[in-house]
Amino acid sequence: MNGRTPPGRRAALLLGAALLAGCVSVGNGADTPAHAYLRLTDPGTAGVERRAAPLLDALLVQPQPADALADTVSIAYARAPERYGFYQFASWTERPVRQLPQLLQRRLEARGLAGAVGLVGDPLRADWLLTLRVDAIYHDAGAEPGRARLALTAELFDRRARVRVARRAVDADVPVARADAPAAAAAMSQAVAQAFDVLAPWVEAELGRALSAAAAAPASPR
Repeated sequence: MNGRTPPGRRAALLLGAALLAGCVSVGNGADTPAHAYLRLTDPGTAGVERRAAPLLDALLVQPQPADALADTVSIAYARAPERYGFYQFASWTERPVRQLPQLLQRRLEARGLAGAVGLVGDPLRADWLLTLRVDAIYHDAGAEPGRARLALTAELFDRRARVRVARRAVDADVPVARADAPAAAAAMSQAVAQAFDVLAPWVEAELGRALSAAAAAPASPR
């Protein structure tokens, strides 16, 4: 995606679209379907190769305040740029703002990046913190069947030095098989895997670089 709408403006646009469209769904027939509860997943975790040894003892993952589209269980779609509605008969089992950090935690855990990878709030002490912000997640249905759009921003912090070590923004998009909520959700899960295929190696590389630099730095005089 080229450019991102600020969360405040997006929330206003989202509200306006919902009022105009009445939260209608895309591709519904005459019969009213049962409400579907759909889960975001990371299909890429299953194929992750585990490291021979962890880079560090512990890493914490923290969700950041998200775009309005990610801070709801409603599944968003857009028929025109910056005009959003919600599927009427489908919703997420968990808000993406909470689900995506959990999925990233599991991806990094599967890689064996640290001895322990937890979420902020877990009883885990860690010198390193990875934050994740969901900037956008929706079904772009402007040209059916459309594409799943996902935008994430990750930041890595050294908590001991209280500095941000690195920042990375990632956009992912995946074709949707059909213009309906289940197909959109499946494509969004593929977009999650696509984004994490970029973010996970980036986290590993930045951590390795920072740890090497710290090891090579001269000891502070006592």
